[in-house]
Amino acid sequence: MTTQRLHISRRQFLATSAAAGASLTAGPAFAANDVTNIVARSGKQKLHNQLPASTLWTYDGAVPGTPLRVKQGAEVAIRLQNKLSQPTSIHWHGVRVPNAMDGVPHLTQAPVAAGGTFDYRFRADDAGTFFYHPHINSTEQMGRGLFGPLIVEEAMPPGMDRDVVWVLNDWRVGRDGRLDNGFNNPHDLSHAGRYGNLVTVNATPDPVLKGRRNERIRLRLINASTGRIFALRFGQMTPWVIALDGHPVTPRRATRNDLLVGPGNRIDLAVDLPDKAGATVHIVDAYYPEQTYRVARLTVGDGKAARPAPLGPPMALAANPIKRFDRKGAKSLDLLFAGGAMGGMMGRGGMMMRRHMQSMMRSRLFWIMNDRLIPPLGSGQSAAPLFQMAKGKSYVIRMENQTAFDHPIHLHGHTFQVLARNGEGLKHLELRDTVMIRPRQRIDIGFVADNPGRWMLHCHILSHVQAGMGGVVTVG
Repeated sequence: MTTQRLHISRRQFLATSAAAGASLTAGPAFAANDVTNIVARSGKQKLHNQLPASTLWTYDGAVPGTPLRVKQGAEVAIRLQNKLSQPTSIHWHGVRVPNAMDGVPHLTQAPVAAGGTFDYRFRADDAGTFFYHPHINSTEQMGRGLFGPLIVEEAMPPGMDRDVVWVLNDWRVGRDGRLDNGFNNPHDLSHAGRYGNLVTVNATPDPVLKGRRNERIRLRLINASTGRIFALRFGQMTPWVIALDGHPVTPRRATRNDLLVGPGNRIDLAVDLPDKAGATVHIVDAYYPEQTYRVARLTVGDGKAARPAPLGPPMALAANPIKRFDRKGAKSLDLLFAGGAMGGMMGRGGMMMRRHMQSMMRSRLFWIMNDRLIPPLGSGQSAAPLFQMAKGKSYVIRMENQTAFDHPIHLHGHTFQVLARNGEGLKHLELRDTVMIRPRQRIDIGFVADNPGRWMLHCHILSHVQAGMGGVVTVG
């Protein structure tokens, strides 16, 4: 295996971003090197040209952080330098790393203190779209800009004219035009999380991506928001879905469910630009239909077309080396989510809320997992695991959401298959690490517990995990 240098110079990054219309494009190959440095730091930056500068926390001085690209199978070596005034870490979201490299303070490693460093080393076994972010005080640290894309390139990439990364995010801006510093207030903790009032793509509001007639773009979408869920619509255009959470699917036209992108989710699309010079495609978010707004635009230039006619279906990506679980021999486990505002007092979830009400109000823990109030890891309090799993054994987790809110549930260290929604099997194979579970919905997931260690299982609406919707499963 080779160890690749992943760092892109700031000049090179800005040049590719400008050329793509606020998009992170595929970079060139890099020379081998031992370690790539990533520096977490604080600084003043503008969220918008018409707004005053805010205090942002960034990787290498940019939002999103430096795009990291590596070939599948390569060894990754990253040294985090913490120049913040508080501890931090890096979690490699969706990447099946060894437990010691998972970046969860107080569970897999000690927090990286202010002024400290930590070396992360792992092999990029799975190709796909991933990202990196801290896992300590993450509501604020990600909310101030600490996140960046990690792209693991296939040995045989699909035939696309361009490879573009869009990191979706939102910011809560106060009346003075600066980033609102009110993180983890009780309303956000107990409701839908911290929603911002400024939505950006690669830190640019409403960007325009320019292309040629009949050009095919691989569009990698990453939702790095702390709470916002996107329900994207591409106007009259219907893109092809080629991967979900980094893992290939048989290419198909996107449905509305495919384009529901929760925090932590990624989706790879093959987007074919129209065969009409001057055409504009408006990409909107319709998660709240009464508050639909534009996220970005695709525009077609009047120059030479990419090809005379649109392409047919894209080629399928090669499967990643995920062990398929044994459905017949799988052990079933139940996980019930309850609590939160507007949760009601009926059913098992209501019984749990009544039982824990006084403790919930006193501790600011608003969410319940399997009839337990679980303090966040950063509190210094420890809790017994939700589940203990034998290494190499297959498991089915039946997750039931008895709350009034959506929850993107993320499992560290593993990739699972979504088996059923409300008891109905799926038409298509769907491998994920973060799955959206709607209010009053049940989701069944199956996987082989083949990665030993202590792993987080939590909602990726970060206000929710801060308020109790996060636990630990052990493997081995």
